[in-house]
Amino acid sequence: MRKGFTRKPKADEPATPGKNYITPGGLQRLRDEHQFLFTRERPAVTEVVAWAASNGDRSDNADYQYGKRRLRQIDGRIRFLRKRMEAAEVVDPETPRMGPAATRAFFGATVRYANAAGVERVVSIVGTDEVDLDRNHISWVSPLGRALLKSAAGDSVVLQAPGGTECLDVLEVRYEGIAVEPFREPLGSESSSKGPSRRPIPTDEG
Repeated sequence: MRKGFTRKPKADEPATPGKNYITPGGLQRLRDEHQFLFTRERPAVTEVVAWAASNGDRSDNADYQYGKRRLRQIDGRIRFLRKRMEAAEVVDPETPRMGPAATRAFFGATVRYANAAGVERVVSIVGTDEVDLDRNHISWVSPLGRALLKSAAGDSVVLQAPGGTECLDVLEVRYEGIAVEPFREPLGSESSSKGPSRRPIPTDEG
């Protein structure tokens, strides 16, 4: 029986590991979000800020202040996405594996296990940027992910989680495609409104 390793990061440690293991679908989602923010959302918000700035006193201009704050948020997210993509190490779950790597749980594995009560669950081990609990996609650095790593069918592992310690029986380890939720343009994004709706509508007068 193995013991899942987990510890709290120190204050000066990054929240995620240096290597950003990620599936092809996960990397594509990061790229799509970066593309959207850089080529569509940021230019749209910049246009709103320019329009708001032309309306007078910037210190008392809610549109201008909001736009500038939104630009800072977008720029921060763009920098984050760029760093994550630069650190990405793509692992395709569908790549054929030989030997122990084909039967033991590593990054990209889909694992079926049961708890002490016999309740079964299936999870896929993915990167920190791909966690999706609705799809049972867990991070490889989460307590459950660490407990399952290197296990094979027939093994028992110990999960150490904030809620307590639990023994899990690994029933199956397989490798297959993992469907990552694609990036979708957020509702209410500035780019979807095609510019600031508060602008005056041009007329033929004057």
